[in-house]
Amino acid sequence: MNEWALEEVVTRKIVCERQNERVDRFLAEEGEWSRSFVQSLIERGLVMCDESPVLTNSLKVQQGQVYTVTLPEVQPLQAQPEDLPLTVVYEDDDLLVVDKPRGMVAHPAPGHTTGTLVGAVLYHLGARASLPGNVIRPGIVHRIDKDTSGLLMIAKSDLAMHSLGAQLQDHSVSRVYKAIVHGGPAHERGVIDAPLGRDPHNRQLMAVVSERHGKRAVTRFVVCERFTHFSLLELRLETGRTHQIRVHMAYIGHPVAGDPLYARRDPLALGGQALHAAVLGFTHPRTKERLLFESELPAYFTQTLEKLRQS
Repeated sequence: MNEWALEEVVTRKIVCERQNERVDRFLAEEGEWSRSFVQSLIERGLVMCDESPVLTNSLKVQQGQVYTVTLPEVQPLQAQPEDLPLTVVYEDDDLLVVDKPRGMVAHPAPGHTTGTLVGAVLYHLGARASLPGNVIRPGIVHRIDKDTSGLLMIAKSDLAMHSLGAQLQDHSVSRVYKAIVHGGPAHERGVIDAPLGRDPHNRQLMAVVSERHGKRAVTRFVVCERFTHFSLLELRLETGRTHQIRVHMAYIGHPVAGDPLYARRDPLALGGQALHAAVLGFTHPRTKERLLFESELPAYFTQTLEKLRQS
């Protein structure tokens, strides 16, 4: 799949109201793009400043300049069946519960068009595949991050899509995570009630913000085990905001170990956050039975715990 359809483009003009800031950073924040995306546009000559091409990412912007950004139209992504390993925990005519491995993205996105959980599900279902939702995220009711492992529910019917989505909205879905975090909270249990929104300094990240600029987010934690420099926590989500656990733990000074976005350092060399969706519970859309599923900690997680216990 080609990333760009060059014959169809959109242009966007951005008037600069800042001074002496790198052009790639300025355009990334103004356009709500990633810096790497802006840099790729500059490299391809698709960014102009007052009708002159921008030749370097480090150019310093000046107030009053007008930047014209040419955006090649992104070809629409579409999930395709892929023969990938898939751990099915539960399945019936309405839904699937799967145990997602670490390192697998939930659905296609720019930079991750293959190797997705959706692709594995579509292959698993074969001719039966007719999932609700759009072509990029068919059946996806909720997501967990690429390097977060664990339980995920997928709708196979419109009834399930509507019911499971409604249960997420009213916070009746049980979601319990296990995480290894830096240091350890002073108390054995606690509640983090802090609104989340886009980080005003980096639109690719989430952050604790004011109530006016964010949505309420509540995470409950219990300390399960303490080590010299780390702790094992059990965390329950009352809400399900993007990166909620990762941001909340960093906010209280105990970021998730290995987190490349919010921890800043990875002394355990995990290469990704030590976060596992261990418990998932919800009401079946058709039978109204309460279902509860548990997932064992993956090998990398248990091996890390053993090392911490021995240190």
